[in-house]
Amino acid sequence: MREETIIRRLQSGDPAGLEALMERYIPYVSAVVWNILRDAMPPEDGEEVVSDVFLAAWRQAGDLRPGSVKAWLGSVARHKAKNRLRRMGRDLPLEEDALDIPGPEDPPGEYERAVERQLVRQAVDSLPDPDREVFLRHYYYAQTVQEIAHCMDLNLSTVKTKLRRGRTRLKEILTREGFTSEA
Repeated sequence: MREETIIRRLQSGDPAGLEALMERYIPYVSAVVWNILRDAMPPEDGEEVVSDVFLAAWRQAGDLRPGSVKAWLGSVARHKAKNRLRRMGRDLPLEEDALDIPGPEDPPGEYERAVERQLVRQAVDSLPDPDREVFLRHYYYAQTVQEIAHCMDLNLSTVKTKLRRGRTRLKEILTREGFTSEA
């Protein structure tokens, strides 16, 4: 079924539209959710988050536009997964291997890169919560400024300000810690 047909059926309240949407996008939505949740909760809870994404599509079918359904679903999936982590009292994840300390078999310079990654993670963790979330959404989850503004119910200028403030803060911390980027 074509995306336009799926959207039209969803908007008219036809359950076949929701079934077609799920059939097409459930692997994608599941991947987005599990990339955020990782091992933070049992599979049943993660499946509930995936279901919540499609329930949101059903309830907000009027927001869906041909050609942007996948992006919309991905944005909602990221938002719902992160909210579930917050409700559980968990932080938004960074790369799990960011703190791995290399062994003697690793290539030269790997230890220094691991230390740099640890400093970056500590710097990001030191950002105040709303700024940290905006920073992670943009630089780690590759959300656009518009997606962040929509998901977090913020103005575009507020998101841009938080990103600029976050970059400035990170630069101050990393400079103080002696981290210099040599390109």
